[in-house]
Amino acid sequence: MNRPRAALPSLPMDPLDGFRDECGIFGIADSEDAANIAYLGLYALQHRGQESAGIATLDGETVRVEREMGYVADVFDEARLSRLPGRTAIGHVRYSTAGASLLANAQPIVFATGRGPLALAHNGNLVNARDIRRELEASGALFTTTSDSEVILHLVARSKAPDVGSALAEALLEVRGAYSILVLARDGIYAARDPNGIRPLSLGVREGAPVVASETCAFDLIGARFERDVDPGEIVRLSREGFSSRRFAFSRSTPCIFEHVYFSRPDSRVFGKSVAASREAFGARLAREQPAEADVVVPVPDSGLYAALGYSRESGIPFALGLVRNHYVGRTFIEPKQAIRHFGVKVKLNPVREVVDDKRIVLVDDSIVRGTTSQKIVRMLRESGAREIHVRVSSPPTVASCHYGIDTPTRRELIASNQSVEEIREFIGADSLGYLSAEGMYEAFGRPAQATCAACFTGVYPVEIPEEELEKEGAVAR
Repeated sequence: MNRPRAALPSLPMDPLDGFRDECGIFGIADSEDAANIAYLGLYALQHRGQESAGIATLDGETVRVEREMGYVADVFDEARLSRLPGRTAIGHVRYSTAGASLLANAQPIVFATGRGPLALAHNGNLVNARDIRRELEASGALFTTTSDSEVILHLVARSKAPDVGSALAEALLEVRGAYSILVLARDGIYAARDPNGIRPLSLGVREGAPVVASETCAFDLIGARFERDVDPGEIVRLSREGFSSRRFAFSRSTPCIFEHVYFSRPDSRVFGKSVAASREAFGARLAREQPAEADVVVPVPDSGLYAALGYSRESGIPFALGLVRNHYVGRTFIEPKQAIRHFGVKVKLNPVREVVDDKRIVLVDDSIVRGTTSQKIVRMLRESGAREIHVRVSSPPTVASCHYGIDTPTRRELIASNQSVEEIREFIGADSLGYLSAEGMYEAFGRPAQATCAACFTGVYPVEIPEEELEKEGAVAR
C-alpha cells in the first residue's frame, strides 16, 4: 500500500479529527413547563455542542439560570429543572470557539441591568469583539467571562435606547461577524441573526407558544410547527402576543454552506432547504465529477451517509455500510500508549469485513481536514481486506479556517492548504482521491458563490476578518 510522505508528520488529534461542533440555541415563550421544553429542544441540538449546557427562565420579574459542563442529559435532571420556574425559557449547548472551555463561559450569560435582568445565548463568533471589549474595559466595564458573546450584553446595558429591542438593535450594529442570538428579557425573547445570516435560526409554534431554535429538528421533537427562518438583519420578539419583527440592518445573505455539508442534522431544514437532500445532491454531483470503477460505495459515518447514497444512486454502484460507528464514546477517552494500532480511530469506527473484503471501495466522506483520520480509516479498510480504496469527498478541499463560530484547525494544519490532491492521496494511502468542485457544490446547493459563505473552501470571507486574526492562523505573512 502507499506510505505516508516523510514531509507530512501525523498530528495530535481527537478520535476523529476535523471540524468541531459550534453551538445550538433554543427558546420558548409563554408556555407551561418552559424549562422542560427547552431541555428537550437542547437534547435535539446536542450535536451542535457537547462542552456545556444551560437554561435560563423568566419567572415574573426574575431570571433564573442553571448551567454546567457536560451533555444535556447529564447536566439536567428533574431536580435541576424544578429550580427553573417560569413560562419563558432560553437554552444553549456550547462548543467553545471564542473563550476558554470553562463553566464561567457556559451560557446563557445573565446580566443585571437598568432594564431588568437579561440572559443571552449565542451561536457564532464576533470578529471585532476583542476591540469592543478593550474599549469597554477602558471605560470601566467589568467582564465576567472571556467569551466574545458578553460584549453584546454590555452594549445593550449601556444603550440609552427606550426599550430592550431598540438597545439590542443599536448593539448589533456595532458588532461584526456571525451570530444567531437569543436575549431573554422581561417582555419576552429577542431572536436575531447577523446581516449575512451565516448561522441558522428558525421560528415555530407549539400549542400556540412561539419557539425558536438553531435547527428544525428541535421542533420535531417537541411537536412544534415550523413557521419561517429569522431573516438576516432581523430581530424578532417572541411573547404571549406571538411574533413581532423589526429590521436593524440591510440583508446581505451568505449562509454557511458547511451547515449542509456537515454540521446540521440531516433531518433538519436549514436555510429553507433539506439538509439530507443537499447532501444527496452533493454526492450525486460528486459521482458525475469524480467517477470510479468499484464494487461498493461505503460512507464514513455519520456525516458521509447521505452523500454516499447520492453517489451510489447516480453511479449505479451498490451502497453498503462498511464502517460501523460507536455512538457511545464521549469527548475524551484514555488511550493506552502503543497498546493498539490506530486506537484513536478504532474506538469510534470499525470495518465490516464481510462488506469490504476483496472489494473495490468508493469511500465517501464530507471533508478531509488534517488527513490523519482518513489515513487511518484507509489503513483499517486495507487490513480488513479491501482490494482498492477510492476516496471521494463531498466538498472542495478545505484550505482556510472558519472565523464565524466553527472551531477549525489553523491554515497551517489544514492539509489541503499546503499539499496538492496527489500529495494528499499519497499521504492517506488511497488508490485515488477526488473532491467535489466548488462550482459543483454551489450548483447542488442551489445558491451562487456570492450568496454563500464557503470561506473554509475558498478563503474568501464575506465579513472582513481583522488582520491580526489571519496572522495568528498563518493566513497572512508579516
